[in-house]
Amino acid sequence: MNDVPATDRLMEVTLDETGLPAPTPEVEQERRVALFDLIEDNRFGLPGREGRAVPPGPYRLRLAVRERRLVFEVATEPGDPVGEVHLSLTPFNQVVKDYFQICESYFDAVKRLPPAQIEAIDMGRRGIHDEGSRLLLERLSGKVETDMATARRLFTLICVLHFKG
Repeated sequence: MNDVPATDRLMEVTLDETGLPAPTPEVEQERRVALFDLIEDNRFGLPGREGRAVPPGPYRLRLAVRERRLVFEVATEPGDPVGEVHLSLTPFNQVVKDYFQICESYFDAVKRLPPAQIEAIDMGRRGIHDEGSRLLLERLSGKVETDMATARRLFTLICVLHFKG
């Protein structure tokens, strides 16, 4: 990853939130921060397939959930479709559930617990987030070239798309 082309990045990320309930203020804040951080600093490249070259980035990414699959719709800077990556959501279900549970504990703790206890819960939250990010890296292997920091932000957005209210 040392010789990463400057074009291997995302310039825009949108979420297809069709049919999702309105997010809580906490979920909305997580979404805004993840989107901002993702655009500011990311690594997103597409490997060539079957001898075919892939149009260079930067890319536009639209994340959606369709028929219980996570869909990465990738387009070029002008908006020309490059392709889609489909991932089963099944491997993510437990880690997303665990992440939501610990986030709920964290947001509750921030309101009423001392800093040491908040920090302990936050460490657990980061650990589960890292687990989900590693899973995403594994599932994207061979389909998208990215790094852990980008995977972390994308995992946050996957969680937003899982939000049920």
